[in-house]
Amino acid sequence: MKKIATLALGAVAAGMVAGAALAASVDDMVGKWKWQDFVVECAKGGPNGISCKVASGPKNVGMEMVMSPIKQDGDHFVGKVKHPANGMIYNTKMSMPDKDSWKLDGCTDSGACATGTFVRVK
Repeated sequence: MKKIATLALGAVAAGMVAGAALAASVDDMVGKWKWQDFVVECAKGGPNGISCKVASGPKNVGMEMVMSPIKQDGDHFVGKVKHPANGMIYNTKMSMPDKDSWKLDGCTDSGACATGTFVRVK
């Protein structure tokens, strides 16, 4: 019986995490985010519906990162995003594990891949 209760609790927790991911919207990207030595500021607007620019960092300050509209695809979002450090464009899958972080995972057309989590600056 204990094993069944543990499995049921795990299923409920997994459902809550999936529900939280589905509840996210592109509007939740609005704000300031930190990744390594970079701070990125995202605002509504621009040609792709949201604009995310490198606000500070060791290089590429002022660079627009969003290169295509960000679209929902199941429990995550997809779009073309420039890497803040190298300026390369990645076909990116984005998810919001919680209200203060975005996980990005993607690859360039030539096969270079990267992943990272952007954390909200408070």
